[in-house]
Amino acid sequence: QVQLVESGGGLVQPGGSLRLSCTASGSIFSINAMAWYRQAPGKQRERVAFITTGGNTGYADSVKGRFTISTDNAKNTMYLQMNSLKFEDTAVYHCNSVGLRYGWGQGTQVTVSS
Repeated sequence: QVQLVESGGGLVQPGGSLRLSCTASGSIFSINAMAWYRQAPGKQRERVAFITTGGNTGYADSVKGRFTISTDNAKNTMYLQMNSLKFEDTAVYHCNSVGLRYGWGQGTQVTVSS
């Protein structure tokens, strides 16, 4: 069974940057459209970015122009480069396929605070 492990979160000031990583235990990025999701306290989980097997990407309006999703199939790893972070980006970030095919990992906490 494929496992997803997210990392790279942390505490950052507004305007700062972080790069999140999602490492899979199998070669899934070449066969699935993948996505980053986040869930803030008291809010529903939302999808913030996706990438297709062909490399097409899409972003939630709230992160467009600030976040960049990418994959490295050779490393079974997906990334989320987050720039110009805002208070409202604070959340636990998870990765999964667009179709939520896999179990959720533990996520990685991103806290934007001054």
